[in-house]
Amino acid sequence: MPGKFELKKSKGGRYMWNLCASNGEVILTSQQYKSKSGAKKGITCVQGCAPNAQSFDRRKAKNGKGYFVMKAGNGKVVGQSEQYNSSRSLENGIKSVQKNAPRAGIKDVGG
Repeated sequence: MPGKFELKKSKGGRYMWNLCASNGEVILTSQQYKSKSGAKKGITCVQGCAPNAQSFDRRKAKNGKGYFVMKAGNGKVVGQSEQYNSSRSLENGIKSVQKNAPRAGIKDVGG
């Protein structure tokens, strides 16, 4: 079963998505968009940029845990991962985005 993008409307009336792996685990979360069409453009961007290793920026949170952001070709952040306890787990998260995003469908879960 392939991964999927779950597109939804937030409580504030904006739109966002989560990229879920085939096991249902969220592996990337978007920023908030003003419109559903904007959120869908963000998904298209992630699908196209995912195979490119330069799209991923590894970072450290204040608590010392690692996470990554995914950037569009223009350098803007389009998604952020959860925090990881090890660099190995972080790298596996990036590999999961690279594997799942290009072929993931979109499931509209509300809004």
